Amino acid sequence: MVTARKSDHIHINLTEDVNSGITTGLEQYFYVHEALPEINFNDIDLSQTLFGKKIHSPILISSMTGGTPEALKINQILAEAAQQEGIAMGVGSQRAALEHPEVAYTFQVRKYAPSILLLANVGAIQLNYGYTIDHCRRAVEMIEADALILHLNPLQEAVQPEGDTDFFGLLRKIQQVCKAINLPVIAKEVGNGISETTAKYLLESGIAAIDVAGAGGTSWSQVEMYRIKDPHLANVAAAFRDWGIPTSESILNVKKVNPQAIIFASGGLRSGVDIAKCITLGASLGGIARPFLKAAVNSLEDTIETIGEIKKEIQICMFLTSSPNLSELRKAKLVKRQVFHDH
Repeated sequence: MVTARKSDHIHINLTEDVNSGITTGLEQYFYVHEALPEINFNDIDLSQTLFGKKIHSPILISSMTGGTPEALKINQILAEAAQQEGIAMGVGSQRAALEHPEVAYTFQVRKYAPSILLLANVGAIQLNYGYTIDHCRRAVEMIEADALILHLNPLQEAVQPEGDTDFFGLLRKIQQVCKAINLPVIAKEVGNGISETTAKYLLESGIAAIDVAGAGGTSWSQVEMYRIKDPHLANVAAAFRDWGIPTSESILNVKKVNPQAIIFASGGLRSGVDIAKCITLGASLGGIARPFLKAAVNSLEDTIETIGEIKKEIQICMFLTSSPNLSELRKAKLVKRQVFHDH
């Protein structure tokens, strides 16, 4: 049952070590520090307009959950915090609600966040298992979304005992959805990154933005490993902890294909410094999931404070690189150095 799986996912993410065995690659990048920034900290502007919505700072609450009463409480807090701080938010996969309309309410957060950029979310693979353009429209209408995420999770499906693994011919269906839906369609990995080849296919098919969700954060093969009862299958999932393309590399892969592409960076981002680096590498937004999930389980105040911290860190990066706005931050100097850690 999809809702039981959702409950498992929340619980495992909060209690187990589900980190990828590899890093985001962002730790190899360092800003050139400007001791004389020649700008006023209080004049720094973190805002931008994306898909017709004003976003006050380049933070995305990444898609996480829905489908259970516990998930509704989390989504409500995340939405209220997003509204208050003027940031973007994605909901978790809406498959549970499309197949069991009685849980749709757990995703319906628009009333808590009337003016944010809100992203609906469906697994792209479902298009090969009976989902139609109509399902995509229903997902968007269900939450009054501004755009639709189609997520790609081949590794997670491959290690799930109940996984959907027929990815043949999926690109053509993604193309049809992009054509038929009058809203931006965003393609998103779930933590294993985007290659140049995949970026090329997606952008050619009409995708409006790519959320790279690189390796370096939560590893969904690890999450599934904790769910799997059969020890042999759990061993298979465990073998893929180090699989994927780091977040920093994924951003550069998409940029190589099209320097103008709209990129959302996610996958292991843990601070405003990480988000700032991603913007300088070429992203428009930085998506964070786990720190927000942990905060939302506590309280709305905690969530707003977490957003505030991240925002302040981005602002300080902008100050120290003499970047009064995001388009200047894109041009800031980042140096790549090999980092050696003592073990």
